[in-house]
Amino acid sequence: MKNYQYLSLVFILMLACKSTANEPSPATQNKAIELTLAEANRLAALPLHCMQEEYPNKLNQTLENESYLKGPRALHPSFYGCFDWHSSVHGHWMLVSLLRQFPDLEKKDEIRQKLLENMSRENIKAEVAYFFAPQNSSFERTYGWAWVLKLAEEIHLWEDPLARELENNLQPLTDLMVEKYLEFLPKLIYPIRVGEHTNIAFGLSLAYDYAVTVQNEELKNLIKTRSMEWFKADTNCPLTWEPSGFDFLSPCFQELDIMRKVMEPTEFLDWLNRFMPELSKPDFQLEPGRVSDRTDGKLVHLDGLNFSRAWVLYGLIKDFPVDYGHLMEVANAHVSYSLPSIVDDNYEGTHWLGSFAIYALQQAP
Repeated sequence: MKNYQYLSLVFILMLACKSTANEPSPATQNKAIELTLAEANRLAALPLHCMQEEYPNKLNQTLENESYLKGPRALHPSFYGCFDWHSSVHGHWMLVSLLRQFPDLEKKDEIRQKLLENMSRENIKAEVAYFFAPQNSSFERTYGWAWVLKLAEEIHLWEDPLARELENNLQPLTDLMVEKYLEFLPKLIYPIRVGEHTNIAFGLSLAYDYAVTVQNEELKNLIKTRSMEWFKADTNCPLTWEPSGFDFLSPCFQELDIMRKVMEPTEFLDWLNRFMPELSKPDFQLEPGRVSDRTDGKLVHLDGLNFSRAWVLYGLIKDFPVDYGHLMEVANAHVSYSLPSIVDDNYEGTHWLGSFAIYALQQAP
């Protein structure tokens, strides 16, 4: 991995960014960091390496009795790699997304083969069956559910014969995730405002994208209704309280992201001026989350926070460049701080951070 560290250094120098990213250079103030083919090839190696690696693994399951004790691959024949189920799912999303954007990826043939092996019809049937075993109905609620729908959306948008086979294979699991959202959201009285997996605004945001893309009006309308009920009256989100030490999502920014999607533009701008009025100031600054130890699986979450903050800001800038274009500097600073950390031998971050980096870079204007 020494060569990756060298490439990382070259990448930073080319961007002319300081490693702390607190004082971006003029070259990065007004233009988003671009995802290149070279960078796509480098980052694609991360999920490709781990998508069929069974161990180390965190199962995160509740056991009804000892008969349910099985290995990761037996329990999850599609998504057993990359340490845990949800990381495997969004690793698959990342590879599909990169293939769709860069058909000439260096390892495209290997990627296509592994996607087809993992997401076979029989393997997906087993994944669906897992949710009907005792104690498993809420498995991966709603973070993993959301990434399944994001994966399904990406495959749906991919114009390739392989995509049609993968889409048909995945459909039973996709349908199950939609059903779970439709069942769960009306029962959730209070929103979940945390900086980790259960953040409800994040789960709503990815699911809403899927609903819009495939024109699932029932899911789309339910997400919009619940978002408005939970968040429309919110004001002055306490951004100064963030981040918490293990955050990889920002409660304030994730709420902003879903409301940008479900509200009409004028209504949203009025809401945002009440919710986070400081964002409209031309001199707004926000320091990236600082990571003290990237070998600690929880502390390295803050690299993910930097990517997720960036994708929310990029989305805001795309929709409202006049009002919020000045935030490009802040978004770029967050990406530049954390991007070098996902190219070394540290599995605590590399098994999932590549997906977050790609998602952030793909949201850039």
